[in-house]
Amino acid sequence: EMSEMSERSKQNVAHGLAWSYYIGYLKIVLPRLKKLMEEFSRANPNVLARRETWKLHILVPLSCDVCDDLEKADSNIQYLKDLTETTLTRAGTKNRVYKHSLYAIRDEDNKLWHCAVEFATPLQSLYAMSQDECAAFSREDRLEQAKLFYRTLEEILKGSKECAGTYRLIAYEELEEAETHFLSREILWHLRQQCHEEYAICEGNHPRSPATTFSSTELNLQISESDLPGPLRSDCF
Repeated sequence: EMSEMSERSKQNVAHGLAWSYYIGYLKIVLPRLKKLMEEFSRANPNVLARRETWKLHILVPLSCDVCDDLEKADSNIQYLKDLTETTLTRAGTKNRVYKHSLYAIRDEDNKLWHCAVEFATPLQSLYAMSQDECAAFSREDRLEQAKLFYRTLEEILKGSKECAGTYRLIAYEELEEAETHFLSREILWHLRQQCHEEYAICEGNHPRSPATTFSSTELNLQISESDLPGPLRSDCF
């Protein structure tokens, strides 16, 4: 009965997507990321100059509107090169390939910042569900599930020793009026913050985030605890 209630209220959708994303992808690729960055840096010493940004920057738009081509989404984002591929045999697929793309982000002073960045792909499933009548998944459901996905993924990654220091979650809500370089500014803010975090902590000076970027605390305020998926076994209490 509890399982059916949870299914009807769609409480387990984002929770399951976050765990699947972590187990099936992030837990595989993130522990290898720093080594790949190091190899690329040795071959290209002038590109990845800021070690603080040697992370996978994961974009989490709360609208779940994921674009396939970052360069088309924002002309200040330019594809640079792929990091070395990781090849593994997984679930019957021989030589499955995992790779990350490096991008050059141009700021307002025409300066280039380089980083690995990609969208959280499970958001595409949430968006597709809201477009499919069979899923009975409204736009409001999608927004709440996107917030829950972010919170769940953040908690999972915080508890993962293998992934510590290898990622940066960038949750944001697009402005109603589209801006040409909205996405690049969001990424640049996080890149700059990473470079100044140590100084900010020592000095007690915490930079403010853009209005569109959401912290975990803000998302906690927008989702009631009762909306979170609960245990389905009675012997857990």
